[in-house]
Amino acid sequence: MSTTLTAITMPKWGLTMTEGKVVGWSRQPGAAFAPGDELLEIETSKITNVMEAEAAGTLLRIVAKEGATLPIGALLAVTGPADASEADIDTFVSGFVVEESSEVEDAGAAPPSPRDIDVDGKKLRYLELGGGDATPVLLLHGFGSDLNSWLFTQPALTEGRRVVALDLPGHGGSSRDVGAGDVGAMTDAVEGFMTVLDLGPAHIVGHSMGGAIAASLAERRPDLVASLTLIAPAGLGPDINAAFIDGFVTASRRKDAADVLRLLVHDPALVSRSMIEDVLRFKRLDGVTAALEAIAHAWFPAGRQSFAMKAVPVPVLVIWGREDRIVPAAHAAAAPPGSEVHILEGAGHLPHMEKSAETNRLIRRFIGG
Repeated sequence: MSTTLTAITMPKWGLTMTEGKVVGWSRQPGAAFAPGDELLEIETSKITNVMEAEAAGTLLRIVAKEGATLPIGALLAVTGPADASEADIDTFVSGFVVEESSEVEDAGAAPPSPRDIDVDGKKLRYLELGGGDATPVLLLHGFGSDLNSWLFTQPALTEGRRVVALDLPGHGGSSRDVGAGDVGAMTDAVEGFMTVLDLGPAHIVGHSMGGAIAASLAERRPDLVASLTLIAPAGLGPDINAAFIDGFVTASRRKDAADVLRLLVHDPALVSRSMIEDVLRFKRLDGVTAALEAIAHAWFPAGRQSFAMKAVPVPVLVIWGREDRIVPAAHAAAAPPGSEVHILEGAGHLPHMEKSAETNRLIRRFIGG
């Protein structure tokens, strides 16, 4: 009787990932695991992330040892029935072939890339993935970030629907013209973007400042918003780590940027050298510092949050990292009435990156699919 074996392969997280490094295994050969159990940590050029089991099984053999750097699709380990023979495993490993990228991508088509769109005379950059008739999803990042912060989230939500990640004004590849830089100006930009792209109504997922913008839009234009997923959102209390805001705006050296970025995560080791370099490269662009200063002044005057979220007429999911050092997780107690609230252990201000699989499961269940 043949033995059914399954490969664990190097995942592709984000459009630019071509390889990953095995940081360490959480399970050893012979160990059983359930869906959602952590299997190993993988370091990408952006951040280290945990790979979780998609289905129950037994880890039979680890092929990629700690420290190995391998391309997307490479064999990492073999799973299957606990009584599988060594001969069967040997045959499986020796016969494993990494799929060519042209087979992984749709018929060899070029991978999606960000596009620019004109909204009220200003350029906004966005990335669209997926397709289908289900209600689309719009992803709004936080202060100082960009659409790449959704590299673990966006692909996970694309089944049967469009999923669009937007660079807010002053961020990423969008216009440096932020106007007043306040929640009203940002909401204007998102509302205009959704109108031009014919995106509403949509499930809106917002992180930090993006969460506050999403709530502002839902209050102003509930017809554009099917639901809100608020990840460590601003707007539920006055507290903010002013040292992070000021440090991010002023950081120009690698050490300063590293110290600031490590405040974002529960485990500072998750912040990669590439992530630090990307931030510094972005901040050297013309107009970026002035834009960030304007936004910081409007949103966080005197080191306090200026925007207070009101009740919103749509379903709300709130996700927060217990160890958030930017916006306290205790603010979740002020979530709009009727909100579904989840506090994730072992995560800081970026649960969608630190606990991506769990965050994605919560979002998928909430929006349906």
